[in-house]
Order: sequence, then structure tokens, then C-alpha cells
Amino acid sequence: MCRFLAYAGAPVFLDSLLIRPRSSLIAQSLAAREAKTVVNGDGCGIAWYGDREEAGLYRGILPAWSDANLVSLCRQIRSGLFCAHVRSATSGEVSTANCHPFAYGRHIFMHNGQIGGYDRLRRRIDGLIPDALYAARKGTSDSEALFLIAIAHGLERDPVEAMRLALADARAEMLAADIAEPLRFAAAHSDGETLWAYRWSSDERPPSLYWRADEAGVTVASEPCDEAAASWRPVPPGSVLAITRDGRTATFPFAPEAALPRAA
Repeated sequence: MCRFLAYAGAPVFLDSLLIRPRSSLIAQSLAAREAKTVVNGDGCGIAWYGDREEAGLYRGILPAWSDANLVSLCRQIRSGLFCAHVRSATSGEVSTANCHPFAYGRHIFMHNGQIGGYDRLRRRIDGLIPDALYAARKGTSDSEALFLIAIAHGLERDPVEAMRLALADARAEMLAADIAEPLRFAAAHSDGETLWAYRWSSDERPPSLYWRADEAGVTVASEPCDEAAASWRPVPPGSVLAITRDGRTATFPFAPEAALPRAA
């Protein structure tokens, strides 16, 4: 399982959340506390919004704890909305194209979890990506595929519904192929104005996801990145947390299974 962190609020230097805390995301890449995989060394990445329309993006295959370029960028970049990810590969080889976050236009996306049985479903899942979008498919991971399927479902118009339909599509292919493994999904997506954090699983065992609000803004993370555990709250299973740049939050139900056709 991967680890990630996202932030929306007043501009801060990235290192204040990704490097300085004792249990920072970079520390978690070497010693995660709430994941099956303790070490997340299959690459890392950051995406941030600055003065330009599209997000800045840095991804690499080095482990976060040994990526000097990542550390240097985090010490220099100041942003009011950014995402960061450290990877433990469950699908797709270790390559830059498979590292998170993914970007398409102004949208960024990162994911912790997996499509169960993806090695048997990859052709089916790829078939859900329209031809007009398939050229944007640079890697081989299930995460990137889900992102592009959501874009096809209208991510720009209605992000939550588009993500719900993308997961329902994937789940339908799993059921058609008689895949018993679960689909697990903790993810973050942003268009530069709002940050959405999702937590859901088909087997009611979603990956961990927490959030915390302070005087600067709102942080979402796979696990708390500091020792003030009492200030962190879990994102409820089967829900999406929406966060605006000015720190407003709202939580909504998120039920991809509701989009599946019902047996007669």
C-alpha cells in the first residue's frame, strides 16, 4: 500500500509537511505505521499549483528518502494546494510513468489501493478508456486507468460522480470476470480550486485516510504526519471529503456500488 498527503489552505513551503515532521511522508516511505507494506520505495512524486494554470509535477523512481531533488524542491516550493505520494507498487512496474500523482490538464490525481485481480483485468480496464483519451495513458498502473476513466465520465463537470462511475465500471468488470479480490480506493483529486479526498472499498476495509484542520489549512494523509494524533480525524469509510482553498470542508456519502446494475 502506498502513502500520500494533500494540503489546501494558505501557501506553505512543502517541506513543512513533507520533510520536517517526525512522521513526515518521506519518513513514512521508509517506515509506514498503518500499511501492510512498511517500506514504500518504488518511487515518489509531488504536484503543486502555483502561478500558472496547470499544476507543476515532479515524479521519479528513486525512494523518497534518497531523492535529493525531491528534498530540494520541497524546500523551495511554496503552494496553497499540493499533493505528494510515495509508492509501493501493486500493479505496473517501477517506472516514472507509473509514479503518482498523475496530471491531465489542470487536474491531478493520486491513489492508494488496488483493483483486485488487475493482472487478469488489465485489457478489460484499458478498454474502458475512450480512444480520444487513450494517448494520455503513459503507464501501466490501475491508478492511472481509473483517473482517465473518471475524466471520460466528466471529471471536470462533476468530480465525485465521475469518480463514482469510474469505480463502478471497474467493479462491474471485476464481477463479470468473477474476481473475488476487493477494489480498495483511498485517493485525492484536485482541479486547483477544490481538493477531494475519497475513502471506499468494496469489502468494507478501505485504506486508512485522515484529515486535520489548523490555522493554515487542511491536510489529508494516509496516516498522521506528526505526533499530535488527537488532532487527526479519520475520513469516514464510504465518503468523500471536499476541501476548498479557504479551508471550508464538507463530507458526502460515496457509494460506487450504487451505480452497478441490479439483478432482476
